[in-house]
Order: sequence, then C-alpha cells, then structure tokens
Amino acid sequence: MASRSADEGSGSLPEGFGKGPVPRHVACVMDGNGRWAARRSLPRTAGHLAAESTVIDVIETARSAGVEWLSLYAFSTENWRRPDDEVAFLMQLIRRAVRKHAPLLQARGIRCRFLGVTHPRIPSALAQDFADLTTVTGRNRGMTLTIAFDHGGRRDIVAAAQSLIRDGVPAEAVTEELFAAHLPFPDTPDVDLVIRTSGEQRISNFMLWQVAYAEWVFPSVLWPDFRASHFLDCLHAYQQRRRRFGGLPPEQNGAP
Repeated sequence: MASRSADEGSGSLPEGFGKGPVPRHVACVMDGNGRWAARRSLPRTAGHLAAESTVIDVIETARSAGVEWLSLYAFSTENWRRPDDEVAFLMQLIRRAVRKHAPLLQARGIRCRFLGVTHPRIPSALAQDFADLTTVTGRNRGMTLTIAFDHGGRRDIVAAAQSLIRDGVPAEAVTEELFAAHLPFPDTPDVDLVIRTSGEQRISNFMLWQVAYAEWVFPSVLWPDFRASHFLDCLHAYQQRRRRFGGLPPEQNGAP
C-alpha cells in the first residue's frame, strides 16, 4: 500500500483488516536496513533512505486501524557505536524527514513525542526540530506517535530510580505505579504488541518497563520492505492470541 497524501480521507479501516481487538499501543523495532542494502550491493545509507516510506506507511496504517499509541525505535543509545559517517547521515536524514512530514502529521491530528534525545552529540538543530514538532502537535488528540531516539530502556529505569531517590521516597513506599510515574512520559500505556522486522528476536534495550507483558511478532521481512499489509498481518496475529497476563482462562481456573 502506498503512502497517502495529507488530503486523503482516513475514515475507514484499511482493506483486509481482521475483526477483533485492536492493540492500543504498538511498538516497532525497525530492523533490517543494513541487510536490505547489502543484498542489493548498496551502501548501508541506502537502506536508511528506503526505510522512510515504510515509516510513513506504518504511521498511516496504524492510525487508520485504530491504534492509539505507536512507538518507533529509530536510534538507540548503542547506535552511537556505529561509524561516524553513518551516524552523521542518520542525523541529517531524520532532520529532513521530520521537516518533510511535519505537515502530514499535523493534518492527521497526530501528537508527536521523542523518547530519549539527551545525548550532547545530537546536533542542536535536530534537537530543536524535535522540540518544535513536539510543541506544534502537542494539542493534537489523534494517535500519539513516540519516536525513540537516543533511547535506552535501562537508562530510563536508572533515571526513574534516581528520581525517586532525589525525591526522598522511602524504599517501602515504592510501588510499581509510583516507579512508572517517574519514567519518561508516564502517561504512556504499556505496550500491547511489539513488531520486530527482519526475523531477529531480541528486545535490544527497547522500552524495557513498558513491554513487560507485550505480545511479540517477528516478521522476516526487512524494514524497508515492510508495508501496510505486513502491519495488518501482525495486528491479525495479535487478535488470535489470548492474553492472560500470567493467569488462566475462567474455564481452566475452576470457574463455571
């Protein structure tokens, strides 16, 4: 399914969407750009370029399907270890993409957030673009799009613990709810479904607290080839699962 323009209607569910509960919060680990490029004897940067259309496709499809929260893993704290020229390219690419697609996001009523964005090596112009998009879309009440950039799940957990200590909270008073309130964007609901493309099956330090009870799907398709139909297949897979959160269905737990 091709990306749609900002003036195209979006009132109906995408064709082929299955019946069943829609995950409220979907998170995507966008994996496979480098391998996509390597298979075509192209530089890794070509894979990152090709990934842009996938991002827009997934955003549009998630919104049309009724997903309320979409989180995309764009750049991890570990990605700073990549070659300097690749990191510089990614910074430029993401800045261009933010500026290019800001009108579409605003037209769709999507609220944008950036999870992370703390490393001093992030170019100040890019950090400002992130802040501007957050402000411009802050009053939107459609889907919330969170871009995890310079993000690390362990770092967020450590920061929450440090915040509790600074606030003088006694150990016996710390609950899961209180701890979660000290995480970045504490209003973010737990992730219901994580999609990691390329067939790799790792968490990769992504939203560790929020994915505790998420369902996981690992499509083999590489991220630049991932399209609306693949995303809907993942939602359909989610709809086939019975989420028990450690318990048992009533018929297996002594209930009539």
